Amino acid sequence: MRADPCPALQPKVATNCSRFTTPQCGLLETHWGGNTVLLATGVNTSQASSHQDAPLITRDPSANTTDVYAFVREVGGVKRLISALGVYPHEEPGIGPNKYNFDDDVLSEIHVATGNDVAAGKATYSFQYQFTTTYKSTATILPSYLGVVNDVGDSAQNLVQTYKITKVNNNTKAKTVLGSGVVPPNNQGIATPFYNQDNDGSKPARPGVATSAELDKYTQQTVAVLPDNYVSFAGQRDDGFYADVQSIFDLLQLRSPGKDSQGGYNLHMMVLGIPVSEIGGDQQVVGVYATTSRQRLRLIRTDGDRGTGGWVQVGRQGNPLFCEALVAIADKDLYNRTSPAQDSTVFRKYAESPELAKLINALVFGGAGPSIETGRTDIAGIFIPDLIRVDLSTASARLAGGGAAHPTNPDDTGFSRLGIFGGDTLTSAVQAGFGGGTVPGGWPNGRRFGDDVIDIAVTALISDLRGPLVIRVADGIDGVSQNDIPYSKTFPYAATPLNGREHAKP
Repeated sequence: MRADPCPALQPKVATNCSRFTTPQCGLLETHWGGNTVLLATGVNTSQASSHQDAPLITRDPSANTTDVYAFVREVGGVKRLISALGVYPHEEPGIGPNKYNFDDDVLSEIHVATGNDVAAGKATYSFQYQFTTTYKSTATILPSYLGVVNDVGDSAQNLVQTYKITKVNNNTKAKTVLGSGVVPPNNQGIATPFYNQDNDGSKPARPGVATSAELDKYTQQTVAVLPDNYVSFAGQRDDGFYADVQSIFDLLQLRSPGKDSQGGYNLHMMVLGIPVSEIGGDQQVVGVYATTSRQRLRLIRTDGDRGTGGWVQVGRQGNPLFCEALVAIADKDLYNRTSPAQDSTVFRKYAESPELAKLINALVFGGAGPSIETGRTDIAGIFIPDLIRVDLSTASARLAGGGAAHPTNPDDTGFSRLGIFGGDTLTSAVQAGFGGGTVPGGWPNGRRFGDDVIDIAVTALISDLRGPLVIRVADGIDGVSQNDIPYSKTFPYAATPLNGREHAKP
């Protein structure tokens, strides 16, 4: 593959294919650096990350991880690895009287592997988030809001959460408290007007913005700038994953257009900007994953004190789709209890012989499809060990805003939700990539808000990336190609939480 292959991927084929198409429908053969490339616009199927990846963790939403994001950004001369972890899938905006909050009894960790630890699936560094919840008054039936919150933590915000971030060097066992932060209120509506358009609690949430000065007041007040150039945020955000998950799991009866099953829902997200100088510099490829843990024993006494035991991991998240779309039911809960260090032994078989490839061939192509069903070393190279690999030597990743034509917050020039399959590439200084240092601009080189991981994953499955390359680009397979609200192109990047009073579901 040459360093300049991607423009050849731009043409698309207009077809009138049914949702379950024939092998010939919507395929265009072209050439990419001497390799065969097939563009598939009529292919419509996938499994998706519905945020309910394994049976047991669905019963524990505050520890249930949704998605992990990781990408490079350089701002003000400081190059950072931006990492993010979401919890609380399908969080209904604006419920009451009690609202969704981070769980004081859950330890959330963002792990970074460097050097030889990447191939071994071992976390070199772990960044721990622990939360504390307090009430200004318990002599009231109003647990969250006593009035309009004009500033984070003011007298109208009855329930206030704070958090502490600790960096753990897993090789030396050294622990460093990086700092602390405050969680902004959820977007209830009238009680939290500054999240919303025109600072009006009866209007929908503000769209994402291009600069930090345009962020809503609550988010601005809770972006924590920590010592050594770390930056952190923890709070409610819009769920930025988009896909028609409902129809995918309704017997693959896909619809056109698709409906974003996560549209209209929020989640709780931790976003940490890690200076690359703090993890060994930028001349490397690192691996990122996240876990949630609960304490082995928790005793709540009448005086409020708690006796506790050691932490036990209950949730894990790395690359999107791996646990749900590739790992069989028999091992899904085991995945959440193990680390990437066990992936090569326990889970490699699911990547090398993906059942999803068989399903695509059977259901989409009538049993004669192009997906290679065994020997998928290319798929194993993405998912085993299950770390999101991020090349820190590249320039900043291009970011999604509100679309290429948005008047105030357009996507960065060159951004494509299909990543390398849409011509969005970066240049590496530490690996040859696909020639000349060319590496994907998004997942599976990191993961950005806005990456269409469904289309990218299915493209990989119906292609052959082992060489010589045969690439079939699946564009718009589930009929959902954008998030329900624009992202921000400034920290914390995730979109504004939807208004509990005024929001819509597809």
